[in-house]
Amino acid sequence: QVQLVESGGGLVQAGGSLRLSCARSGRLFSGLAMGWFRQAPEKEREFAAAISWAGGTTFYADSVKGRFIISRDGAKNTVYLQMNSLKPEDTAVYYCAAVYGRPTPPRAREEYDYWGQGTQVTVSS
Repeated sequence: QVQLVESGGGLVQAGGSLRLSCARSGRLFSGLAMGWFRQAPEKEREFAAAISWAGGTTFYADSVKGRFIISRDGAKNTVYLQMNSLKPEDTAVYYCAAVYGRPTPPRAREEYDYWGQGTQVTVSS
C-alpha cells in the first residue's frame, strides 16, 4: 500500500528552475523504485527519471539528462526532482510513481503500480 502526493509545480520562465516533491506514505517493502513521468496534452505519458530507494541507482531520459536530478530523502519519505535550465517543451503535468520488487528502477510506465495525482509545470518562453 503506497500513497503518493506531488507538490512544487508552478509557472517558471525558460532557463529557470523548479523542485518537485513526492511524499510517500505506507510501509516500505523490498525493492522500492520511484519515478517521475510527465504528460503534455494529447501526448503519451513519458519517462523522465527514476531512482531505487535502497541503492540510489538513477536513470534519466535523454531529454532531461544533465538538467534534471532525482533524489530521495529516507527520513522524510520523499523523492525530489530538481529541474534546471527549464525549456518550454518541459511543460507538462508531472506524475510521481512507485513500484515494489524492482531493485533496478524501471523506465516503462507500465511497470509502476502506484501514481500520484500530478502537479502542473508550465515553462514560458
